Amino acid sequence: MNLYDQSIATYRSRLDTMRGLLNKAAAHPKGDRLLTARLADDMHPLSTQVRFVGNLPGEALPRLTQRSFTSLEAEDEPATIAGAAAHIERTADLLDGVKAGELKAADDEVVLALPNNMEFTMTAAQYVREWSLPNFYFHLVTAYAILRSEGLDIGKVDFMGHMMRYMTKGPA
Repeated sequence: MNLYDQSIATYRSRLDTMRGLLNKAAAHPKGDRLLTARLADDMHPLSTQVRFVGNLPGEALPRLTQRSFTSLEAEDEPATIAGAAAHIERTADLLDGVKAGELKAADDEVVLALPNNMEFTMTAAQYVREWSLPNFYFHLVTAYAILRSEGLDIGKVDFMGHMMRYMTKGPA
């Protein structure tokens, strides 16, 4: 698998998953109040989970391409489901413009500097596999779990809906 398919195509497909979850959240009686829900007191609320889901693919771009990206910061965190959906849509639109030829070689060096002054040096492929995708999925799954725990009528098909394009035979 090439680096584009491993990263950009994967982020893009799963942003559609987040979009679908937010569409269902918009129709839920709790509506925008869902954004304050969290799984545990020491975990970020849904609004932050969605912010991270939208930020993480963009934050990979300067490390994997020559593109720049400005993350949505906590003070600009979506306060409405519509705002959360718009954040996801902006990132999806950005990824739609990235071409496979823009990505660095999988073995090119990437430096990941964190705000706490930790720094990691790895290849672009290692960065995607070991840091970016696991972080992305962590926040996507956490957003799903929050919505499910708040009573949204969602299930695995809502998380795995991308598989429907490959179905060749339906359930018996």
